[in-house]
Amino acid sequence: MWWQGGGNGGVLKTFVRYMSNSRKRAPNLRKINPKVPQQEAASIAEALYNVIRQHGPLSVSNTWNHAKEASINGLNSKTHMKIMLKWMMGRHMLKLFCNHVGSNKKFFLSTLPEEPHIKQAIEAMELKAKAETPTKSRKRTR
Repeated sequence: MWWQGGGNGGVLKTFVRYMSNSRKRAPNLRKINPKVPQQEAASIAEALYNVIRQHGPLSVSNTWNHAKEASINGLNSKTHMKIMLKWMMGRHMLKLFCNHVGSNKKFFLSTLPEEPHIKQAIEAMELKAKAETPTKSRKRTR
């Protein structure tokens, strides 16, 4: 066969090598500029970390709502909060995970997904999301 290249898989190996190198490299999250001095960034990150730890896995919009309620000093806007969250992920303070429900995706931030109360919250969100998705009923026409 032509793709085996004389029995040793030369063309197939070349194809696999090129396809595996076609993926883009992951962005270096450590180089994200938090747009505030290092000391202030650390205090904002600690406050955001506490908000996420207290309220369980949160989406970005829910994190913003809780951060406004906590009145975190130095946090200017939702955009600034998103930059700070990326900075925190680069420092491995937070983990972003995806929850698939059918064709929809929801992204949540958590501190440590290995903790049992966070696992229970994730499972509860999955069950709630599955219950919210309407089942389509089809009518038969003859």
